[in-house]
Amino acid sequence: MLALVGGFVAGTVSGERPAALTIAGLIGGLWLDLLRMTIVPLVFTLVVTGVARLRSATGQEGGDLGKRLAIVMIGLLFLSAIVAALVAPLLIDLFTIPHDSIVALRTMFPAAVPPVVPGPVEAVRAMIPTNPVAAAAAGAIVPLVIFALVLGVAVGRIEEERSAALVQALNGLADAMVMVIGWVLRVGALGIGALAFSVGASAGVSVLTILAQYVAASLALSVLLIAIGYGWMRFASGVPPWRFARVAAPAQVIAASTQSSLATLPAMILGARSLGIGDRDASVALPIAVAVFKITAPSNTLLVALTLAWMGGVAVSPVQIAMAIPLAVLSSLMILGLPGAISVYASAAPTVIALGAPIELLPILAAVDVIPDMARTVANVTYDLIVTATVAPVTPVGFECESDSLA
Repeated sequence: MLALVGGFVAGTVSGERPAALTIAGLIGGLWLDLLRMTIVPLVFTLVVTGVARLRSATGQEGGDLGKRLAIVMIGLLFLSAIVAALVAPLLIDLFTIPHDSIVALRTMFPAAVPPVVPGPVEAVRAMIPTNPVAAAAAGAIVPLVIFALVLGVAVGRIEEERSAALVQALNGLADAMVMVIGWVLRVGALGIGALAFSVGASAGVSVLTILAQYVAASLALSVLLIAIGYGWMRFASGVPPWRFARVAAPAQVIAASTQSSLATLPAMILGARSLGIGDRDASVALPIAVAVFKITAPSNTLLVALTLAWMGGVAVSPVQIAMAIPLAVLSSLMILGLPGAISVYASAAPTVIALGAPIELLPILAAVDVIPDMARTVANVTYDLIVTATVAPVTPVGFECESDSLA
């Protein structure tokens, strides 16, 4: 954050000095290229291993409960992405910035042009890579992800010993890529500062307005998802929204203060008891939900991608947004277990690239992610309780007793 602010201030004060912009562009470009070189191998390995991890987490224990949990979680992830696909463009349309500043910002990305939108038949055929290696070399994320998804399913079907060996090898490659990204992020202050300098010099302080509006849009999406979740509880489990809000409040407070879903697990178990959910069901469903379910991941991925497209002047059609929905859902599953800073890049990059948006400003959006991440963590733990109450029996009597004791 300090590098972001310092770079903006220095760039705005110095103005468009060619020598300074050249040096900042070189440093920021090299840092961004180091980050980009990990995207294709990281996405491929995470998709393959993520399919196996989700299958293992929901299948090894819990029986029918685990299967129901997987169905509900995937359904809610698609709901999150659909909500973002409908609402995010409306929020972005509310962004206000002087015309000269946005023109100056968009001139920084001469390559950010709208991709050619093929017809329906061509679009479907283009999703299947005839040459996965060529797709990877060209940075064609959607075909690469589909190949990785099919491969992941196939790996899970072969002999267990050979499947484990393949998954272990891919896990090793993924861990190596994560380590490389960690090295790059260690000098992130230098790279982000250089990128911020270039943006500040070109577009001025108006860019800070864009970042503030992005933060507000992200917060609004999280609040909307929480509100939808309260309504879901009323119809799926028969729990009135205001009562569920009281039960979920302790876990939500911990989530906001720690930005960790795992840290809220004890409070969520107590909340599940208050809802009348049996300890056995809660002890199976909640840890799985905490490990593999992030309701805000698809919505935030689409918001980031659409924001970057708007900043770069890239027109995104409704068809492209619709095609990005399953990619955003899959991205939310493949980042499981990654550190927070790395997961931001790993989850958003595939969708950003697929929409043809400029990825250059992704690190700057990530640098202001602290406040939105608090709200997203609150939404995530709220939905951990929601999915548990959806798939596990809720005893109204037990809930009523607990509600009376809270009054």
